[in-house]
Amino acid sequence: MELGMIGLGKMGGFMTERLVRGGHRVIGFDRDPAVVQKLAEKGAGSANSLDNIISQLKPPRAIWLMVPAGDPVDQTIAALVPHLAPGDTIIDGGNSYYKDSVRRAAALAPKKINFVDCGTSGGVWGLTEGYSMMVGGDADVVKRLSPIFETLAPGPDKGWGRVGPAGSGHFVKMVHNGIEYGIMQAYAEGLDLLRHKKEFSLDLLQIGKIWQFGSVIRSWLLDLTVDALSKNPTLAGIEGYVTDSGEGRWTVIEGVELGVPVPVISGALDMRFRSQDPEPFANKLLAMMRHEFGGHAVKTASTK
Repeated sequence: MELGMIGLGKMGGFMTERLVRGGHRVIGFDRDPAVVQKLAEKGAGSANSLDNIISQLKPPRAIWLMVPAGDPVDQTIAALVPHLAPGDTIIDGGNSYYKDSVRRAAALAPKKINFVDCGTSGGVWGLTEGYSMMVGGDADVVKRLSPIFETLAPGPDKGWGRVGPAGSGHFVKMVHNGIEYGIMQAYAEGLDLLRHKKEFSLDLLQIGKIWQFGSVIRSWLLDLTVDALSKNPTLAGIEGYVTDSGEGRWTVIEGVELGVPVPVISGALDMRFRSQDPEPFANKLLAMMRHEFGGHAVKTASTK
């Protein structure tokens, strides 16, 4: 099967390479010509513009987008539509907000252009391990595109599936990432607690390796944590600044709108916010309040 891939960053590049290895014809386009050339050397076709990528594909065409969520997706779709024909399909494989995906599918429907949203997980390991894909869209369209998903997945019948209509794929991926926030936070807090028990001189790397086998908390995230600790046991040179790319916020907002409590995910998101503030003003206020009502000492920059 053939496919156009727009956006050849790490994920898009690795996905293109996996598809080519699986026998698919992929035409790649990226704003960086050097990236396109690199993948061309691995067997992918190349395009120097959006209309050029479309002209190299046979109808009905499938175009996979791996571009940043938000305006870049809308801008790319707007640029593609004049060159597409009824029956063509746009697949958004990025981390778009699911309500945007619902809106985009509705806007493309009168033009008879199909829209499929594919929540994709796997990161840089997807090239070798395969990708987990949560797909939303018309059932017949997804079935026609199934050879692509089967090649990208860990196996033809595992790690991927159509979860519902357009928008549902990104909704499921949003919740997936919210769960990820909570699991990561639990590992971080637990290991930090172990680190603070100084009298036991606990070896976090050793404990992590023990947990990797037989433990009910073993996981791929734990494996990655152990790998990171083996390379840098004290995390020297790493700042305690944790970004949030949006999915955690969207998950918490959805919980509020649906009246579903998500305290673990909310707490994990709050911790990321706190990590992004080098001098939390709220903490300063707390210190000053204690000083005002109880005369408690306040640390200043000179005495800290």
